[in-house]
This record gives sequence, structure tokens and C-alpha cells, in this order.
Amino acid sequence: MKNNDFKDIVFNRHSIKSFHKDVKISHDEILEMIEEATKAPSSVNMQPWRFVVVESEEGKEKLRPLIRFNTNQNDTSSAMIIIFGDMKCYKNADKIYSKAVENGFMPETVKKELMDLFMPAYKNAPKEKMNDIVKIDSSLSAMQLMLIARSHGYDTNPIGGFEEDQIAEAFGLDPKRYVPVIIIAIGKADYTPFESVRLDVEDITFFK
Repeated sequence: MKNNDFKDIVFNRHSIKSFHKDVKISHDEILEMIEEATKAPSSVNMQPWRFVVVESEEGKEKLRPLIRFNTNQNDTSSAMIIIFGDMKCYKNADKIYSKAVENGFMPETVKKELMDLFMPAYKNAPKEKMNDIVKIDSSLSAMQLMLIARSHGYDTNPIGGFEEDQIAEAFGLDPKRYVPVIIIAIGKADYTPFESVRLDVEDITFFK
């Protein structure tokens, strides 16, 4: 049974470093959670996030040396979900906008206007700009995935410490096209996490 308590999902989420090893998550449920996570917003709806779910012993052995400071999460989690940003996400633009037209979400004329307006900018964007776009968008899906995982009864740990220059190629992706953003360890916590503190909102907010 899913947890629909918004406050519990958001305010009782914790980063978990150790999981019950015997907990497995079905492919159907993982796909369901990822599908829900992709409801996150993205720039001009280009949806640049790509997910590699590492769950097999072979996959985790391949990942292990690439996350030297986070091996316990790798060894105990149900899965390690690597989120990449697709630097050529604009190649799906026609597919995305055509589907929107088919579903009655926009007329063909708006599709053409959007394609004419945004696609040249995306195709000609400097590498640094595209890198920022896909990382921001993919991070939004990552946060949403962690909250959705909690609603499904699972715990997560976002991991940013890994060998960024090796991880795409290790899992058969073109490293020039797919930028590693974050890894989400998912499973069932095998301990009660400590509470953590946050800076006072008055110290980090500025009204002008």
C-alpha cells in the first residue's frame, strides 16, 4: 500500500547508507517509480534524464570500483539507479511534440513554432550550457524519484561521489553524449536514521 501522506514523505525522508540485502524490487515497480519520476519538469519538455538500473551482482561489481566512498550502499541496496543527462536530448523533440499533438495537448501549429524556436538553440548551444541544462533537469527527476520511492515504502541515498569520467562507458553509453548526474541507491533501511539539521530560513532567504 502506497504512502500518500505528503508531510511524512517529504519531512521524514533521510539519506540511508545501509539497506536490507534481502529486499528486492521488481522491474515493474522500478519502472513504475521511474515513470512517476519523469513527471518532473524539464526545459521545453526535452526530458533529458536517462536511467541505468544496476541491480545484478555483475552490474554492482562493475560499479563498485567507480564509487569508492559509497560501496556499502552499492553492496546492500536493492538497486543503484544511475541518472545521466542526454546532451542530445533534442533528438527526441519531434517524438515528444508529435505525441502532444496526438493527445490533443497542442495544435500542430504550436508544435512547429516550438520546434522552430527551440531546436536551433539546443542544437547550437555551447557544451557548457547544455551540460547545465541536462544536469538541472535530471536533478529535478532525481529528487522526485527519491520522494516517490518513499511513497512506495523504500529508502534512498543520493550519491554524487563517483568516477564521472568512467561511469558512462562502463555501462555501454557514449561518454560524450551522456553526462552522469547522480546515483540513487534504493532499498529498505536496515537502521533508524539520525535526524539532521538545516540552516535557519532567515539566514538563507533574501527579500528584495
